[in-house]
Amino acid sequence: MQKLIAYILTSIYAVFFLLTLIVFQPIQWVCFNVFGYRAHNISVDWLQFFIMRCTNILGTRYSFSNPYKIPTDQPLIIVSNHQSMYDISPITWYMRKHDPKFISKVELGKGIPSVSYNLRHGGSVLINRKNPRQSIPAILKFGEYIEETKRAAVIFPEGTRSKDGHPKPFQTKGLEMLFKKIPSAIIVPITVNNSWKMLRYGKFPMGIGNHIKLTVHEPLKLSNFEDKQELIKQIETTISSSINP
Repeated sequence: MQKLIAYILTSIYAVFFLLTLIVFQPIQWVCFNVFGYRAHNISVDWLQFFIMRCTNILGTRYSFSNPYKIPTDQPLIIVSNHQSMYDISPITWYMRKHDPKFISKVELGKGIPSVSYNLRHGGSVLINRKNPRQSIPAILKFGEYIEETKRAAVIFPEGTRSKDGHPKPFQTKGLEMLFKKIPSAIIVPITVNNSWKMLRYGKFPMGIGNHIKLTVHEPLKLSNFEDKQELIKQIETTISSSINP
């Protein structure tokens, strides 16, 4: 019975999700080309808000726990586990005052209304995971951009999403490059729980009645750590220990 309801709700969700992407495509274009970066960034924030509201059709709820006061005048490296594409909207929306930018695979840079436009023009970086000659310089340049603009780089060190919620080992190369290029960064570990359940049946139907929870852990000042490998282990342990598959 639940799966039958999921088919119905997913069909309704798909219509509203697609409409949201289509509506925000010209909004982003106008904001970026007429009013500039700040207006475009605001339009992207609201895009993420409405994507989250679309998932409410599926009975999805969101909780965001952040007891820490994180400065907005310093660059951030937001490090999170990765369970599904539904990690991205809540991170963007709830951390919006820090202007989160993502390291994304190059395939997402075209063909998806609103999403592809933002990835190409909003300050994120598109990498080809199979081509280190492209991806490494791109990430290093991205790190320089974050250091200069004092925005937030979001990285999912697992490299790929966890389909059952259980964390995958961190791949450290990306973090090491960001550490090198963003020396004044504050590290913000975030644990995401339950977003994998959105795709528990696959892409259709989607999971219903899920409570996606994001927990911000104590921020860490990068310059306070000489041993970066130990820092990465500490971040991984902090994030993983709060995952409830």
